[in-house]
Amino acid sequence: MVSLSKTIFKAYDIRGIIDKTLDAGVARQIGQAFGQAALAKGETKVVIGRDGRLSGPVLTAALAEGLQAAGVDVIDLGVVATPMVYFGTNVLGAASGIMVTGSHNPPDYNGFKMVLAGEAIHGDAITALYQRIVDHDGSSAAKQGAYSTHDIRAQYLERIIGDVKLARPIKIAVDCGNGVAGAFAGDLFRGMGCEVVELFCEVDGNFPNHHPDPAHPENLQDLIRCLQETDAELGIAFDGDGDRLGVVTKDGQIIYPDRQMMLFAADVLSRHPGEQILYDVKCTRHLAPWISKHGGVPLMYKTGHSLVKAKLRETGAPLGGEMSGHIFFKDRWYGFDDGLYSGARLLEILTREADPSKLLNSLPQSDSTPELHLHLSEGENVIVMDKLRADAKFPGNVQIITIDGLRVEYEDGFGLARSSNTTPVIVMRFEAETPAALARIQGQFKSVILAAKPDAELPF
Repeated sequence: MVSLSKTIFKAYDIRGIIDKTLDAGVARQIGQAFGQAALAKGETKVVIGRDGRLSGPVLTAALAEGLQAAGVDVIDLGVVATPMVYFGTNVLGAASGIMVTGSHNPPDYNGFKMVLAGEAIHGDAITALYQRIVDHDGSSAAKQGAYSTHDIRAQYLERIIGDVKLARPIKIAVDCGNGVAGAFAGDLFRGMGCEVVELFCEVDGNFPNHHPDPAHPENLQDLIRCLQETDAELGIAFDGDGDRLGVVTKDGQIIYPDRQMMLFAADVLSRHPGEQILYDVKCTRHLAPWISKHGGVPLMYKTGHSLVKAKLRETGAPLGGEMSGHIFFKDRWYGFDDGLYSGARLLEILTREADPSKLLNSLPQSDSTPELHLHLSEGENVIVMDKLRADAKFPGNVQIITIDGLRVEYEDGFGLARSSNTTPVIVMRFEAETPAALARIQGQFKSVILAAKPDAELPF
């Protein structure tokens, strides 16, 4: 029996290690606390689902028990991608949902992504669940909630296939990394009129081939090879729970989400001129001028899928996106992040082109680094960031943005250091017009970080 640990209650979700910080007992407590929170908002039903992780069935059963003990009715979607639970909260007459998923974490992790009364909960709302569990007297509701199952697959696939139309047939390669998107991606894209080469689309919670995280280039090498060896025109990849998208061109170039956002923004702004387009602090400095050029208003915001979703709702923006691959369409869709839907929208745009890779490769880009991580001990990331914000000095004509960590804009590039909200890490990213400028900006960040933490082992 695992005792409840506050450490699993993260900024955007709940995440723990099976049988160390998370087990059926903890899942049941979380279910009961969430059920009480739902009832407090007048919600009587909660949609649940799980990804392909081995611990999923046990945790989901316990979660359902807890929800029912609180007195709410459970609609269990079974094995689905995270966006299918979000979809369920929009179409099944229940505005609250919980997805049991470890996302792209290693196989021994699992967790919960939650929507409460139509809003992705984060921060204080997640802490409040922990407090609710601690304060609970162990009693159950007088009347247990009901349990039912629902197969949402056909409704979800039909909704996308009915909305998103390809200009021509296209052959694509799809790598699901044995994550749960594999159960749906092939049928979705074939239903749209694609020919699909499937890579690692068998759902397997051991992830035997490579980690299901398209944000890291090493996880896209199989897809790049497949494009070299077949006549597929484009490669797309998904993370473990299907809410993030990766894209690879025919010639093996990785099109990161901040450049995908350029295509999406131009498309969305053609229908919503003058609207705000939201993106996080990790994105390329080419995105803002691109949005302006296409008649939109660029709005930089904090990193975090729950935070972006909340900001999207507040601003009414028709599109938001994060460097990590979460893309949020409010245009023709519901405003939640969905890798499968984003993939469909990308293909809609690209099939208007004779050479999709040429269009993708022509999007503005600079020399840039992937996400770089400075690993620290628990809590130390926050202390180091506070020091940097207070003391760091950057020479020259710079603009310092403190919306989330420190983003320093130079005339020829930018550097970013921000505290991860999920692990004791400082996340860094750099971009510049030339390799020399990139080295200069990294050098400046190196010196201010070492001033704040002299023994820091920097990854650059």
